[in-house]
Amino acid sequence: MQLSFRWSRVAVALGAAALMMAPLSGLLEGAFQVLRGGGSVGGVSIDASGIVREPEIDTTKQFLDDLRKAVKEAPSALAAPVPMRKVSLRGLEAAIQDAQTNEFGRLPDEVQFLGGLQRIEYVLVDRENHDIILAGPAEGWRIDETGNVVGSTSGRPVLRLDDLIVALRAANAAREVGISCSIDPTPEGVRQAQSVLDQQRRSRTSVAPNRLGPALKEAMGPQTVTITGVSPSTHFARVMLAADFHMKRLAMGVVRSPVSGLPSYIDMLASASGPMPNPRWWLACNYEGVSRNEEGTIWKVRGAGVKTLTEENRTRADGSSEAQSGRTSQLARKWADAMTEQYDALSLKMPVFGELRNVMDMSVVAAIIDMYRLREMAECPLPILFDTSSPLAAEAWHSPRSVDTVCSFAPTRGGWLVATAGGVQIESWQVADAAKPDPAVAELASHMKRSGGATWWWN
Repeated sequence: MQLSFRWSRVAVALGAAALMMAPLSGLLEGAFQVLRGGGSVGGVSIDASGIVREPEIDTTKQFLDDLRKAVKEAPSALAAPVPMRKVSLRGLEAAIQDAQTNEFGRLPDEVQFLGGLQRIEYVLVDRENHDIILAGPAEGWRIDETGNVVGSTSGRPVLRLDDLIVALRAANAAREVGISCSIDPTPEGVRQAQSVLDQQRRSRTSVAPNRLGPALKEAMGPQTVTITGVSPSTHFARVMLAADFHMKRLAMGVVRSPVSGLPSYIDMLASASGPMPNPRWWLACNYEGVSRNEEGTIWKVRGAGVKTLTEENRTRADGSSEAQSGRTSQLARKWADAMTEQYDALSLKMPVFGELRNVMDMSVVAAIIDMYRLREMAECPLPILFDTSSPLAAEAWHSPRSVDTVCSFAPTRGGWLVATAGGVQIESWQVADAAKPDPAVAELASHMKRSGGATWWWN
Protein backbone atom coordinates (compact mmCIF):
# COMPACT_ATOMS: atom_id res chain seq x y z
CA MET A 1 0.00 0.00 0.00
CA GLN A 2 1.44 3.33 -1.02
CA LEU A 3 1.10 6.48 1.01
CA SER A 4 -1.66 8.92 0.16
CA PHE A 5 -2.83 11.46 2.65
CA ARG A 6 -4.79 14.64 2.69
CA TRP A 7 -5.18 17.79 4.69
CA SER A 8 -8.70 18.80 5.58
CA ARG A 9 -10.21 21.27 8.02
CA VAL A 10 -12.07 21.02 11.27
CA ALA A 11 -15.81 20.70 10.82
CA VAL A 12 -17.39 24.09 10.19
CA ALA A 13 -20.85 22.85 9.30
CA LEU A 14 -23.02 25.95 9.41
CA GLY A 15 -26.74 25.93 9.23
CA ALA A 16 -29.10 28.61 10.43
CA ALA A 17 -27.49 31.46 12.25
CA ALA A 18 -29.55 32.47 15.21
CA LEU A 19 -31.11 35.64 14.10
CA MET A 20 -29.94 38.38 13.07
CA MET A 21 -28.61 41.54 14.67
CA ALA A 22 -26.23 42.42 17.44
CA PRO A 23 -27.09 44.75 20.32
CA LEU A 24 -27.37 48.27 19.03
CA SER A 25 -25.29 51.19 20.22
CA GLY A 26 -25.86 54.82 21.04
CA LEU A 27 -29.31 56.24 21.72
CA LEU A 28 -30.99 53.18 20.26
CA GLU A 29 -29.22 50.72 22.55
CA GLY A 30 -31.35 47.57 22.62
CA ALA A 31 -33.95 49.00 20.24
CA PHE A 32 -34.12 45.85 18.14
CA GLN A 33 -34.62 42.50 19.82
CA VAL A 34 -33.68 39.34 17.99
CA LEU A 35 -33.03 35.71 18.69
CA ARG A 36 -29.43 35.16 19.77
CA GLY A 37 -27.73 31.84 19.23
CA GLY A 38 -24.94 31.77 21.78
CA GLY A 39 -21.67 30.15 20.88
CA SER A 40 -22.74 27.37 18.49
CA VAL A 41 -24.59 27.49 15.21
CA GLY A 42 -25.76 24.40 13.34
CA GLY A 43 -22.51 22.47 13.75
CA VAL A 44 -19.85 25.07 14.53
CA SER A 45 -18.59 26.52 17.76
CA ILE A 46 -16.13 29.44 17.78
CA ASP A 47 -14.73 30.47 21.12
CA ALA A 48 -13.58 33.94 22.15
CA SER A 49 -10.04 33.28 20.91
CA GLY A 50 -11.34 32.39 17.43
CA ILE A 51 -10.71 28.63 17.54
CA VAL A 52 -13.26 26.68 15.53
CA ARG A 53 -14.51 23.43 17.00
CA GLU A 54 -17.47 21.12 16.65
CA PRO A 55 -20.00 21.92 19.36
CA GLU A 56 -21.05 19.38 21.93
CA ILE A 57 -24.20 17.41 21.18
CA ASP A 58 -26.09 18.90 24.12
CA THR A 59 -25.24 22.44 22.97
CA THR A 60 -26.46 21.71 19.45
CA LYS A 61 -29.71 20.23 20.71
CA GLN A 62 -30.33 23.20 22.99
CA PHE A 63 -29.69 25.61 20.11
CA LEU A 64 -32.13 23.74 17.87
CA ASP A 65 -34.79 23.68 20.58
CA ASP A 66 -34.40 27.41 21.20
CA LEU A 67 -34.53 28.20 17.50
CA ARG A 68 -37.72 26.22 16.96
CA LYS A 69 -39.36 28.01 19.87
CA ALA A 70 -38.30 31.43 18.59
CA VAL A 71 -39.08 31.09 14.88
CA LYS A 72 -42.78 30.83 14.17
CA GLU A 73 -44.52 29.41 11.14
CA ALA A 74 -44.86 31.84 8.26
CA PRO A 75 -48.16 33.74 8.11
CA SER A 76 -50.66 32.03 5.81
CA ALA A 77 -50.33 34.80 3.21
CA LEU A 78 -46.61 34.02 2.88
CA ALA A 79 -46.76 30.24 3.19
CA ALA A 80 -47.54 29.08 -0.36
CA PRO A 81 -44.68 28.79 -2.87
CA VAL A 82 -44.77 31.48 -5.57
CA PRO A 83 -42.50 31.97 -8.59
CA MET A 84 -42.08 35.69 -7.93
CA ARG A 85 -42.53 37.59 -4.69
CA LYS A 86 -41.70 41.28 -4.64
CA VAL A 87 -40.06 42.98 -1.65
CA SER A 88 -39.99 46.76 -1.36
CA LEU A 89 -36.81 48.02 0.28
CA ARG A 90 -38.52 51.25 1.25
CA GLY A 91 -41.37 49.23 2.76
CA LEU A 92 -38.88 46.96 4.51
CA GLU A 93 -37.32 49.99 6.20
CA ALA A 94 -40.79 51.14 7.28
CA ALA A 95 -41.48 47.70 8.78
CA ILE A 96 -38.21 47.89 10.72
CA GLN A 97 -39.10 51.36 12.03
CA ASP A 98 -42.58 50.11 12.99
CA ALA A 99 -41.01 47.29 15.00
CA GLN A 100 -38.92 49.82 16.87
CA THR A 101 -41.94 52.00 17.64
CA ASN A 102 -44.67 49.45 18.30
CA GLU A 103 -43.03 46.05 18.94
CA PHE A 104 -40.28 47.02 21.39
CA GLY A 105 -37.81 46.50 18.59
CA ARG A 106 -38.70 42.82 18.01
CA LEU A 107 -38.40 42.28 14.27
CA PRO A 108 -41.06 39.94 12.89
CA ASP A 109 -39.82 36.72 11.30
CA GLU A 110 -41.17 37.80 7.92
CA VAL A 111 -38.87 40.84 8.10
CA GLN A 112 -35.85 38.83 9.22
CA PHE A 113 -36.47 36.30 6.41
CA LEU A 114 -37.30 38.90 3.74
CA GLY A 115 -40.80 37.60 3.13
CA GLY A 116 -39.52 34.10 2.36
CA LEU A 117 -37.42 35.09 -0.67
CA GLN A 118 -35.13 32.25 -1.75
CA ARG A 119 -33.24 33.99 -4.54
CA ILE A 120 -33.06 37.50 -6.00
CA GLU A 121 -33.66 37.35 -9.74
CA TYR A 122 -34.92 40.88 -10.45
CA VAL A 123 -34.26 44.43 -9.28
CA LEU A 124 -36.68 47.24 -10.15
CA VAL A 125 -36.32 50.99 -9.71
CA ASP A 126 -39.82 52.29 -8.94
CA ARG A 127 -39.46 56.01 -9.64
CA GLU A 128 -43.13 56.74 -9.07
CA ASN A 129 -43.01 55.42 -5.50
CA HIS A 130 -39.33 56.30 -4.83
CA ASP A 131 -38.50 52.69 -4.17
CA ILE A 132 -36.24 49.77 -5.10
CA ILE A 133 -37.88 46.37 -5.37
CA LEU A 134 -36.27 42.93 -5.19
CA ALA A 135 -38.08 39.91 -6.62
CA GLY A 136 -37.64 36.17 -6.88
CA PRO A 137 -39.13 32.81 -5.88
CA ALA A 138 -40.42 32.54 -2.33
CA GLU A 139 -42.40 30.44 0.12
CA GLY A 140 -42.96 29.93 3.83
CA TRP A 141 -40.20 28.62 6.08
CA ARG A 142 -39.42 25.96 8.66
CA ILE A 143 -36.48 24.83 10.78
CA ASP A 144 -34.91 21.62 9.49
CA GLU A 145 -33.34 18.93 11.67
CA THR A 146 -29.91 20.60 11.64
CA GLY A 147 -31.07 24.13 12.40
CA ASN A 148 -31.27 25.58 8.89
CA VAL A 149 -34.11 28.00 8.10
CA VAL A 150 -35.39 26.61 4.80
CA GLY A 151 -38.42 26.78 2.54
CA SER A 152 -41.33 24.79 3.96
CA THR A 153 -41.74 22.71 0.79
CA SER A 154 -38.54 23.07 -1.25
CA GLY A 155 -35.98 22.82 1.55
CA ARG A 156 -33.95 25.66 0.01
CA PRO A 157 -32.60 28.27 2.45
CA VAL A 158 -34.45 31.55 2.68
CA LEU A 159 -32.68 34.89 2.41
CA ARG A 160 -31.83 36.76 5.60
CA LEU A 161 -32.06 40.43 6.38
CA ASP A 162 -28.80 40.13 8.32
CA ASP A 163 -26.91 38.93 5.23
CA LEU A 164 -28.59 41.53 3.03
CA ILE A 165 -27.43 44.50 5.11
CA VAL A 166 -23.89 43.09 5.16
CA ALA A 167 -23.92 42.76 1.35
CA LEU A 168 -25.36 46.25 0.80
CA ARG A 169 -22.84 47.89 3.12
CA ALA A 170 -19.92 45.90 1.68
CA ALA A 171 -20.41 47.13 -1.90
CA ASN A 172 -17.39 49.46 -1.75
CA ALA A 173 -15.18 46.81 -0.15
CA ALA A 174 -16.29 44.31 -2.79
CA ARG A 175 -15.03 46.68 -5.47
CA GLU A 176 -11.77 47.62 -3.76
CA VAL A 177 -10.54 44.44 -2.06
CA GLY A 178 -13.09 41.77 -3.00
CA ILE A 179 -15.17 39.52 -0.78
CA SER A 180 -13.44 36.24 -0.03
CA CYS A 181 -12.70 33.51 2.49
CA SER A 182 -9.88 30.98 2.67
CA ILE A 183 -8.56 28.40 5.12
CA ASP A 184 -4.87 27.75 4.58
CA PRO A 185 -1.91 26.11 6.32
CA THR A 186 0.82 28.41 7.54
CA PRO A 187 4.20 28.38 5.73
CA GLU A 188 5.83 27.15 8.92
CA GLY A 189 3.30 24.33 9.19
CA VAL A 190 3.95 23.27 5.60
CA ARG A 191 7.71 23.20 6.20
CA GLN A 192 7.33 21.17 9.38
CA ALA A 193 4.96 18.69 7.74
CA GLN A 194 7.36 18.27 4.84
CA SER A 195 10.14 17.53 7.32
CA VAL A 196 8.04 14.78 8.89
CA LEU A 197 7.41 13.29 5.44
CA ASP A 198 11.09 13.46 4.54
CA GLN A 199 11.94 11.57 7.71
CA GLN A 200 9.33 8.93 6.85
CA ARG A 201 10.80 8.46 3.37
CA ARG A 202 14.38 8.24 4.66
CA SER A 203 13.42 5.64 7.22
CA ARG A 204 12.24 3.30 4.44
CA THR A 205 9.81 1.73 6.87
CA SER A 206 6.18 0.92 6.14
CA VAL A 207 3.70 3.66 6.82
CA ALA A 208 1.83 3.40 10.12
CA PRO A 209 -1.13 5.80 9.75
CA ASN A 210 -1.91 5.71 13.47
CA ARG A 211 1.55 7.21 14.15
CA LEU A 212 2.16 9.31 11.07
CA GLY A 213 -1.27 10.97 11.17
CA PRO A 214 -0.86 12.55 14.61
CA ALA A 215 2.73 13.54 13.77
CA LEU A 216 1.60 15.35 10.62
CA LYS A 217 -1.29 17.03 12.41
CA GLU A 218 1.06 18.32 15.11
CA ALA A 219 3.61 19.45 12.55
CA MET A 220 1.10 21.31 10.41
CA GLY A 221 -0.57 22.95 13.39
CA PRO A 222 -3.67 25.14 13.18
CA GLN A 223 -4.64 26.55 9.80
CA THR A 224 -5.45 30.21 9.31
CA VAL A 225 -8.82 31.67 8.36
CA THR A 226 -8.66 34.78 6.16
CA ILE A 227 -11.77 36.79 5.31
CA THR A 228 -11.84 39.96 3.21
CA GLY A 229 -14.55 42.45 2.27
CA VAL A 230 -16.93 41.72 5.16
CA SER A 231 -16.51 41.54 8.90
CA PRO A 232 -15.39 38.06 9.97
CA SER A 233 -17.84 38.25 12.87
CA THR A 234 -20.92 38.16 10.59
CA HIS A 235 -23.18 35.31 9.55
CA PHE A 236 -22.29 36.20 5.95
CA ALA A 237 -18.64 35.36 6.70
CA ARG A 238 -19.60 32.12 8.43
CA VAL A 239 -21.52 31.00 5.36
CA MET A 240 -18.41 31.43 3.21
CA LEU A 241 -16.28 29.66 5.79
CA ALA A 242 -18.66 26.70 6.06
CA ALA A 243 -19.07 26.33 2.30
CA ASP A 244 -15.29 26.35 1.82
CA PHE A 245 -14.82 23.73 4.49
CA HIS A 246 -17.60 21.43 3.26
CA MET A 247 -16.34 21.61 -0.30
CA LYS A 248 -12.95 20.34 0.89
CA ARG A 249 -14.55 17.61 3.01
CA LEU A 250 -16.45 16.39 -0.03
CA ALA A 251 -13.41 16.55 -2.29
CA MET A 252 -11.16 14.70 0.11
CA GLY A 253 -13.71 12.04 1.04
CA VAL A 254 -13.90 13.01 4.70
CA VAL A 255 -17.68 12.74 4.28
CA ARG A 256 -19.54 10.89 1.57
CA SER A 257 -21.31 13.07 -0.96
CA PRO A 258 -25.10 13.01 -0.52
CA VAL A 259 -25.60 13.15 -4.32
CA SER A 260 -24.64 10.28 -6.59
CA GLY A 261 -23.07 12.39 -9.33
CA LEU A 262 -20.31 13.77 -7.10
CA PRO A 263 -17.63 11.24 -6.08
CA SER A 264 -14.76 12.37 -3.92
CA TYR A 265 -11.47 13.44 -5.47
CA ILE A 266 -9.82 10.67 -3.43
CA ASP A 267 -12.06 8.11 -5.18
CA MET A 268 -10.93 9.51 -8.52
CA LEU A 269 -7.28 9.33 -7.46
CA ALA A 270 -7.58 5.64 -6.64
CA SER A 271 -7.86 4.79 -10.34
CA ALA A 272 -5.22 7.30 -11.53
CA SER A 273 -1.55 6.59 -12.12
CA GLY A 274 1.60 8.63 -11.73
CA PRO A 275 2.22 11.68 -9.52
CA MET A 276 -0.55 14.26 -9.45
CA PRO A 277 -0.20 17.97 -8.66
CA ASN A 278 -1.84 19.22 -5.50
CA PRO A 279 -5.10 21.00 -6.35
CA ARG A 280 -6.70 24.07 -4.90
CA TRP A 281 -10.42 24.55 -5.37
CA TRP A 282 -12.52 27.60 -4.79
CA LEU A 283 -16.16 28.59 -5.16
CA ALA A 284 -16.91 31.60 -7.36
CA CYS A 285 -19.83 33.46 -8.94
CA ASN A 286 -21.51 31.62 -11.79
CA TYR A 287 -23.97 33.92 -13.58
CA GLU A 288 -24.97 33.77 -17.23
CA GLY A 289 -25.15 37.54 -17.11
CA VAL A 290 -27.08 40.57 -15.99
CA SER A 291 -29.53 42.18 -18.39
CA ARG A 292 -31.42 45.46 -18.11
CA ASN A 293 -33.82 47.69 -19.98
CA GLU A 294 -32.52 50.77 -21.79
CA GLU A 295 -33.40 53.10 -18.92
CA GLY A 296 -31.59 50.95 -16.37
CA THR A 297 -34.65 50.67 -14.15
CA ILE A 298 -35.27 46.93 -14.52
CA TRP A 299 -32.53 44.35 -13.98
CA LYS A 300 -32.52 40.60 -14.39
CA VAL A 301 -29.84 38.36 -12.83
CA ARG A 302 -29.49 35.01 -14.58
CA GLY A 303 -27.54 31.89 -13.75
CA ALA A 304 -26.91 29.10 -11.28
CA GLY A 305 -25.01 31.44 -8.94
CA VAL A 306 -21.99 29.32 -7.94
CA LYS A 307 -19.30 27.30 -9.68
CA THR A 308 -16.18 25.44 -8.58
CA LEU A 309 -12.80 26.38 -10.05
CA THR A 310 -9.43 24.70 -9.65
CA GLU A 311 -5.75 25.11 -10.33
CA GLU A 312 -2.48 23.53 -9.27
CA ASN A 313 -1.42 24.45 -5.77
CA ARG A 314 2.34 24.93 -5.48
CA THR A 315 4.42 25.90 -2.48
CA ARG A 316 7.85 27.50 -2.34
CA ALA A 317 10.77 26.15 -0.36
CA ASP A 318 9.82 28.41 2.56
CA GLY A 319 6.34 26.87 2.70
CA SER A 320 4.46 29.84 1.24
CA SER A 321 2.08 29.45 -1.66
CA GLU A 322 3.06 30.54 -5.15
CA ALA A 323 0.97 33.03 -7.09
CA GLN A 324 -1.90 31.60 -9.11
CA SER A 325 -0.45 29.49 -11.88
CA GLY A 326 -3.51 28.87 -14.06
CA ARG A 327 -2.32 25.26 -14.45
CA THR A 328 -4.38 22.31 -13.29
CA SER A 329 -4.73 18.59 -13.77
CA GLN A 330 -7.47 16.99 -15.80
CA LEU A 331 -8.60 15.01 -12.76
CA ALA A 332 -8.90 18.06 -10.50
CA ARG A 333 -10.85 19.88 -13.21
CA LYS A 334 -13.13 16.88 -13.60
CA TRP A 335 -13.99 17.00 -9.90
CA ALA A 336 -14.56 20.76 -10.03
CA ASP A 337 -16.89 20.36 -13.00
CA ALA A 338 -18.83 17.64 -11.19
CA MET A 339 -19.21 19.90 -8.16
CA THR A 340 -20.56 22.67 -10.38
CA GLU A 341 -22.96 20.35 -12.20
CA GLN A 342 -24.30 18.90 -8.96
CA TYR A 343 -24.38 22.19 -7.05
CA ASP A 344 -28.15 22.64 -7.09
CA ALA A 345 -28.82 19.06 -5.99
CA LEU A 346 -26.11 19.38 -3.35
CA SER A 347 -27.72 22.57 -2.00
CA LEU A 348 -30.87 20.63 -1.16
CA LYS A 349 -28.89 18.08 0.86
CA MET A 350 -26.41 20.53 2.39
CA PRO A 351 -28.19 23.89 2.77
CA VAL A 352 -25.02 25.87 3.46
CA PHE A 353 -24.31 25.73 -0.29
CA GLY A 354 -27.73 27.27 -0.91
CA GLU A 355 -26.89 29.95 1.65
CA LEU A 356 -23.67 30.69 -0.21
CA ARG A 357 -25.65 31.18 -3.41
CA ASN A 358 -27.98 33.52 -1.49
CA VAL A 359 -25.14 35.75 -0.28
CA MET A 360 -23.66 35.80 -3.79
CA ASP A 361 -27.04 36.92 -5.16
CA MET A 362 -27.17 39.67 -2.56
CA SER A 363 -23.62 40.78 -3.34
CA VAL A 364 -24.36 41.03 -7.06
CA VAL A 365 -27.52 43.02 -6.34
CA ALA A 366 -25.57 45.33 -4.00
CA ALA A 367 -23.00 45.91 -6.74
CA ILE A 368 -25.76 46.73 -9.27
CA ILE A 369 -27.39 49.21 -6.91
CA ASP A 370 -24.08 50.90 -6.13
CA MET A 371 -22.47 50.83 -9.58
CA TYR A 372 -25.51 52.17 -11.41
CA ARG A 373 -26.61 54.56 -8.63
CA LEU A 374 -30.09 53.11 -8.34
CA ARG A 375 -30.82 54.80 -5.01
CA GLU A 376 -30.20 58.19 -6.60
CA MET A 377 -32.34 57.22 -9.59
CA ALA A 378 -35.21 56.23 -7.27
CA GLU A 379 -34.60 59.18 -4.94
CA CYS A 380 -34.62 56.59 -2.15
CA PRO A 381 -31.60 56.76 0.21
CA LEU A 382 -32.57 53.79 2.46
CA PRO A 383 -30.29 54.79 5.36
CA ILE A 384 -31.40 52.02 7.72
CA LEU A 385 -30.33 49.30 5.28
CA PHE A 386 -27.26 50.91 3.71
CA ASP A 387 -25.57 53.12 6.28
CA THR A 388 -22.91 51.60 8.52
CA SER A 389 -23.98 54.08 11.21
CA SER A 390 -27.54 52.75 11.11
CA PRO A 391 -28.99 51.43 14.38
CA LEU A 392 -29.73 48.22 12.47
CA ALA A 393 -26.51 46.25 12.85
CA ALA A 394 -25.50 42.77 11.78
CA GLU A 395 -25.31 40.38 14.68
CA ALA A 396 -21.75 39.95 15.93
CA TRP A 397 -20.30 36.50 16.55
CA HIS A 398 -16.82 35.46 17.62
CA SER A 399 -14.54 35.88 14.63
CA PRO A 400 -12.96 32.64 13.33
CA ARG A 401 -9.17 32.74 13.29
CA SER A 402 -7.93 29.15 13.10
CA VAL A 403 -9.04 25.57 12.58
CA ASP A 404 -7.23 22.37 13.39
CA THR A 405 -5.57 20.30 10.70
CA VAL A 406 -7.08 16.88 10.09
CA CYS A 407 -5.16 14.27 8.12
CA SER A 408 -6.14 10.83 6.91
CA PHE A 409 -4.80 8.15 4.60
CA ALA A 410 -6.05 6.36 1.50
CA PRO A 411 -4.40 3.82 -0.81
CA THR A 412 -3.60 4.91 -4.38
CA ARG A 413 -1.27 3.77 -7.13
CA GLY A 414 1.10 6.68 -6.66
CA GLY A 415 1.35 7.92 -3.11
CA TRP A 416 0.70 11.62 -3.57
CA LEU A 417 0.39 14.37 -1.05
CA VAL A 418 -2.92 16.10 -1.63
CA ALA A 419 -2.86 19.45 0.14
CA THR A 420 -6.14 21.26 -0.41
CA ALA A 421 -6.30 25.02 -0.52
CA GLY A 422 -8.67 27.53 -2.05
CA GLY A 423 -11.73 29.20 -0.60
CA VAL A 424 -14.58 31.43 -1.78
CA GLN A 425 -14.36 34.45 -4.08
CA ILE A 426 -17.37 36.71 -4.71
CA GLU A 427 -16.53 38.91 -7.68
CA SER A 428 -19.82 40.75 -7.65
CA TRP A 429 -18.58 43.88 -9.43
CA GLN A 430 -17.34 41.89 -12.41
CA VAL A 431 -20.80 40.34 -12.75
CA ALA A 432 -22.56 43.70 -12.46
CA ASP A 433 -20.13 45.41 -14.84
CA ALA A 434 -21.01 42.93 -17.59
CA ALA A 435 -24.68 44.00 -17.68
CA LYS A 436 -26.16 44.36 -21.17
CA PRO A 437 -29.37 45.96 -22.46
CA ASP A 438 -32.14 43.52 -23.37
CA PRO A 439 -35.47 44.82 -24.76
CA ALA A 440 -37.27 41.78 -23.35
CA VAL A 441 -36.50 42.88 -19.80
CA ALA A 442 -38.79 45.89 -20.21
CA GLU A 443 -41.76 43.53 -20.41
CA LEU A 444 -41.18 42.61 -16.77
CA ALA A 445 -42.42 46.00 -15.60
CA SER A 446 -46.06 44.95 -15.66
CA HIS A 447 -45.31 41.92 -13.50
CA MET A 448 -43.60 44.01 -10.84
CA LYS A 449 -46.46 46.41 -10.15
CA ARG A 450 -47.87 46.56 -6.67
CA SER A 451 -51.01 44.51 -6.12
CA GLY A 452 -54.00 45.84 -4.26
CA GLY A 453 -53.39 46.16 -0.54
CA ALA A 454 -49.65 45.54 -0.90
CA THR A 455 -47.52 46.65 2.04
CA TRP A 456 -43.78 45.93 1.86
CA TRP A 457 -44.21 42.66 -0.07
CA TRP A 458 -46.65 41.25 -2.61
CA ASN A 459 -46.96 38.36 -5.09
